[in-house]
Amino acid sequence: MQTRLQERARGMEPTGPARATARDGVLEELVGVVFESLPRSDQRRRGMEYVQGLLGVQGRKSIRNISSLFGGEAAEQSLHHFISGSTWDWGPVRRALARHLEELSPARAYVLRPMVIPKAGDSSVGVDRRFDPGRGQMMNAQHAVGVWAVSEEHSTPVNWRLYLPETWLDDETRRRQASIPESAVPETMDQCGVEAYLCITRDWGLPVRPVVMDARESDVPSTVRRLQAAGAPLLLRVSANLRLSATDPGLPRSVAETELTAHQLMQMARPLRQPVIQRRPDGRGAAHAALTAAVRVRLPRRAGRRPSWCRDLVLLGVGESGGRWPAELWLTDLTDLHPAQLLRLSRLTRRVDRDFADIAERVGIKDFSGRSFNGWHRHATLASAAHAVAVLSGTDGPAAPPAKVSA
Repeated sequence: MQTRLQERARGMEPTGPARATARDGVLEELVGVVFESLPRSDQRRRGMEYVQGLLGVQGRKSIRNISSLFGGEAAEQSLHHFISGSTWDWGPVRRALARHLEELSPARAYVLRPMVIPKAGDSSVGVDRRFDPGRGQMMNAQHAVGVWAVSEEHSTPVNWRLYLPETWLDDETRRRQASIPESAVPETMDQCGVEAYLCITRDWGLPVRPVVMDARESDVPSTVRRLQAAGAPLLLRVSANLRLSATDPGLPRSVAETELTAHQLMQMARPLRQPVIQRRPDGRGAAHAALTAAVRVRLPRRAGRRPSWCRDLVLLGVGESGGRWPAELWLTDLTDLHPAQLLRLSRLTRRVDRDFADIAERVGIKDFSGRSFNGWHRHATLASAAHAVAVLSGTDGPAAPPAKVSA
């Protein structure tokens, strides 16, 4: 398995018959590990078929299209029950997938990435009308946050949390029809992301890794406090108007302990800029020089004593020679890392964006059309497994259906 990951990193991806063979081998091994928690052989078989369908079916990855590979109407009923009506727990399946990936290629960091799933109607669990900053418009959609394990060789989602607005949580009829558990309580998108990450370390026992996320639309002080309280290192992209206090001796003494915007602080830090070599996370493409500057800061002081878990922060500015300064702003408590190391970590978000478009969407992460809470999570879990198969086998596009493997 390590050999396949290394070959993919060097661009030696399988083609033709070798492509299907590679997928079949990885699929068989992965399913044997990930579906171990499923108590019945028929559940493991259905899980195998569903992942096969996500990898092999052309077009939308609906249950009907997936079942067409395995016998039509009877298979459709079985798969529909397996996803929406069965009782198997998707939590242990995700945990097994995350641990398997960690053993193969330990994660450098976990990237928290939001996902917007446009919907025409209002019956899908969690669907709500709200403004989407990425598209600049109001949208009727489901919203979720994915936790992506990013290593030197791969980027794979390992956990998901579906955002549930109060219009769903406060409506007993909607809750009952969608089988929303009693444990689901109101939370912001920021809280969704943090809780999805904490589940990995707190509940699954995986190693603590830095959390990397685009927090320009987030409540940064709240996110920083929640992550630091849990002992999670962080690297957050922040907006230019985030207010911070400078504590760096390299800045003018007149601004010490004065609240300024992140943009103002980084303008003052312009003389501190240093060139660093920037490469793509996957090692492909030509390297080029970027400019960075790092200054020590803190969040606006709150009433009361500073908690013992509160760690120092650094504001990192990033730009290109001759370009706008700063082009990006990042806030981190990884104060012992060089700006070049922080820059490389920040670029993991780009890898996740690319793999989301090239792999996750192709295996149908957005294609679930059912209405139940558990059904959505089971589909997201199996789509994550299909994503992992594509990554580990070095294939990321549509392919002929893999041969069936008995459970």
